[in-house]
Amino acid sequence: MDSPALFDQPVLDRLVTHRVDRSRPSQAQQRSFDDLGRPLHEVTFCVLDLETTGSNRVDDRITEIGAVKIRGGEPLGTFQTMVNPGIRIPAEITVLTGITQAMVVRAPRVDEILPSLLEFIGDSVVVGHNVGFDTAFLNNAIERTGRDRLSNHVVDTLGIARRLLVDEVPNMKLGTLANRLRLDHQPTHRALDDALATADLLHFLIERASFYGVLGLDDLLNLPGIGSHPQAHKLVLTDDLPRRQGVYLFHDRDGRILYVGKATNLRTRVRSYFSSDRRRKVAQLLRETDHISHVECPGPLEPEITEIRLIQEHRPRFNRVAKAPKKYVYVKLTLNERFPRLSIVTTPKNDGAMYLGPIKSRRTAADAVDAIHAVTLLRRCTSRPSTRADCGPCAAAQVGASACPCTGYTPEIEYTNITTQVVADLTERPERMLQRLADKLQALALRERFEEAADVRDRAAALASVLRNRQIFERLERAGHMVIEVPGRGGLEIDRGRLTRSWSNSGTAQLFTTTISAAVDAPRQDNTTCRVVDAVAADEMQCISSWLDSHAASLRIVSLEGEWSSTAVLLPRFAPAKGVEGKRER
Repeated sequence: MDSPALFDQPVLDRLVTHRVDRSRPSQAQQRSFDDLGRPLHEVTFCVLDLETTGSNRVDDRITEIGAVKIRGGEPLGTFQTMVNPGIRIPAEITVLTGITQAMVVRAPRVDEILPSLLEFIGDSVVVGHNVGFDTAFLNNAIERTGRDRLSNHVVDTLGIARRLLVDEVPNMKLGTLANRLRLDHQPTHRALDDALATADLLHFLIERASFYGVLGLDDLLNLPGIGSHPQAHKLVLTDDLPRRQGVYLFHDRDGRILYVGKATNLRTRVRSYFSSDRRRKVAQLLRETDHISHVECPGPLEPEITEIRLIQEHRPRFNRVAKAPKKYVYVKLTLNERFPRLSIVTTPKNDGAMYLGPIKSRRTAADAVDAIHAVTLLRRCTSRPSTRADCGPCAAAQVGASACPCTGYTPEIEYTNITTQVVADLTERPERMLQRLADKLQALALRERFEEAADVRDRAAALASVLRNRQIFERLERAGHMVIEVPGRGGLEIDRGRLTRSWSNSGTAQLFTTTISAAVDAPRQDNTTCRVVDAVAADEMQCISSWLDSHAASLRIVSLEGEWSSTAVLLPRFAPAKGVEGKRER
């Protein structure tokens, strides 16, 4: 089958490319607040510092809490209190901080202070110098009172300073930084003084971070990993990416597409490749990247389908998880033969046979065939009946694993009944065949034949996935043309399992306007029609089905050509720990 065109021209017209502009400075240029997402001057920070009886977050306790709340460079308030730790303060801690036992003996316990402190912090972004130390002690205290741990975003000035100031100061201690950078406040190992010094340091670092394109909160949170990245100089490619949902494409210097991905926030996702993503292939991808392009996809389901179609059309080298349609296979039951049998083929034909698929992996297809053979008597030999007419029954027939109609060992009418039952089990009642596999699996396990049981389980999982996909394809085919509204977001049209139109409430131009056939008719010998799904359509149909199921509670069907309800039984998965294909192929 010929692969249809995947996109109309409007999609390509809206592709925006980002290259390094050598004529402008590397510092990120200011953009509108709408494009910045959550600008840093609108973010409320709560700079926190704790003094403790030691460094063991389990056995040691808090002795003093200091915090300062700031927004847009202006202080909103401060919080300071001594805390009775309930244990002795070691002499070396008293020497370091100046906090004595007499200073805390009449102070409130931490459980008395927590309600006021948590109210002061609110939903602000928690900041600290080596903030993990402070949040660990605070979370332990919170958990001891039966409350939930802090869920606020956290910014560590130590991590940011390591990225931005490594060549300017001898070490990253708060005192050293405050002295070298001439901050207004100097740390004294007392909680409030240290919090005020950390707030000054935060303001300095935010100003310096603008040279790395840090303009919003998401950029600041990712900065500690970005600054040290060997490809950090390419961050300029992300400067003009919007904080909206869509699809992004990495290109090499010749314009070839290296990788396609989707994101709900394009800017944040692409910048994450320079920080949190440490996969080996990502380092190679960034080395080869010359420019980045994107297309905004405001409508529901647009990013997912646009990504699938671009991958199928361009086969990017770094999208390894995607299978080329030409590598898909089908399990074929040769109903166009006198004595039907199972085989694995790459292309379905209009030949009267029954096809299961498409299937991404030949190994999965082979496992599915083995699973069917394990619980049916379909012949396994590949010989023509005429060549075996004078021979005895094949080996599988001799051990009772299959029928042998080729030699007359199994009467033709009996084999016809076997074939008819297999077709019914695969198309109308797949749960019956899977139940026989489950019974076989249980019997092997009870006899402690665990390796054989594992093989049966893997083959049953392969067959279950194939039959489950068949149910998905048939359900979307039966639905025909659907118009679905997503309240508050927009809507979409689906035609026999393919997205043909999608729109958002913002009035953005519709991206999908072409109806693409998802299947071809394959007449069978019994004069019924078998819809065979095109390999190009399979990934999209699975994606659409999964999306519809996960968003079912929030969707409204405006019009429906066919039927959406189904009487199909939920099929078991037999899944091993990492899934069938993941276990066998990765």
